[in-house]
Amino acid sequence: MIRLGIDLGGTKIEIIALDEQGKEILRERTPTPQIDYAATVESIKNLITETEKTLGTQGSIGIGMPGALSVATGLVKNSNSVALNGKPIKEDLEKILGREIRITNDANCFALSEATDGAGKNDQVMFGIIVGTGTGGGIVINKKVLIGPNAIAGEWGHNPLPWPQQNELPGPDCYCGKKGCIETFLSGPGMARDHLRITGNKLSAPEITKSAEQGDQACEQTLLRYEDRMARATAHVINILDPDIIVLGGGMSNIKRLYDNVPKLWGKYVFSDRVDTKLLPPVYGDSSGVRGAAWLWG
Repeated sequence: MIRLGIDLGGTKIEIIALDEQGKEILRERTPTPQIDYAATVESIKNLITETEKTLGTQGSIGIGMPGALSVATGLVKNSNSVALNGKPIKEDLEKILGREIRITNDANCFALSEATDGAGKNDQVMFGIIVGTGTGGGIVINKKVLIGPNAIAGEWGHNPLPWPQQNELPGPDCYCGKKGCIETFLSGPGMARDHLRITGNKLSAPEITKSAEQGDQACEQTLLRYEDRMARATAHVINILDPDIIVLGGGMSNIKRLYDNVPKLWGKYVFSDRVDTKLLPPVYGDSSGVRGAAWLWG
C-alpha cells in the first residue's frame, strides 16, 4: 500500500509518497495560503489528488500540522497557524476526499519518523523536539505515538523554563497568553530576542551561531545561555519521562555544538547519579515531519 504524508507548515504544504518498504517515490510542495482556511483545505486536496493521479493509485493519508485536534470538539486547537484554530479540518478533508485520514501534531510526526527508521529506531522510548520558529515535542513508545486524553502529550514548549534565573523572570510574552514559556527562550526568534536584549544588536539565530564560530564573544555568550536553557528544559523531560533518546529537529537542530555541550550540562539538573539518555540530530532532517505523517498508517 502507498502511504501519503502531508506536512502542513506555516509557509509550505509538502506531500510525500512512500512505498511499502518506506522508500520515497514522490515529493511535492506548494506555498501555504496565508490566513485562509478554505484555501488551505483546497491546497491539501489538490496535492493529494494530483499525487494519486501521477501514481495511478490511491494511498493512505496522514497529516502533520501545528496544534492538535480537540478531543472534546474535533476542532483544531493550540495552533500557531491561527487560521486553523477552531476549524474542523479532519472532517472537512474526509468529506472532500471521501475516506478516512489520520492527523496529528507535526512534532508527533517528526518523532514517529525518527523512531520508526531514524535516529531512534533501536530505542523503546523517544522524545522528539522541534526547535525552529516555535517549539514542539512528541513522545513515541515502541514505535507508537503517545497522544494522551487531552491530545497534548509532549507539549514541552508551553511549560515554563525550569529553574529560572532572576533575569529570566517573568519571561517574554508567548502567543499562548502566558509568559516565560520554553518556546520564548529556545525557538530561533527566542535566541534572537535574547541576543538583542543583552547586546542591543539585532541578529538572527543563524547569524549569531556563525558569528560565535568566528570568535564573536557576545554571540558566544548568547549560545552559552541558550545551551544552559536547553539543558534545563531537556532535563525536565528526562526527570519525567526518562527516555532512551532525545532527537532535535527544526532549524535550531543544525547547531552542531548542542549535541556535545547540552549533555555535559544537563547532569546537574537531572535527578540521577548518571544520565544515559542520548541527544542526537535527526537522520531525515527537514523530511522527518512529512515522513512521519505517512507513517501514521503503520
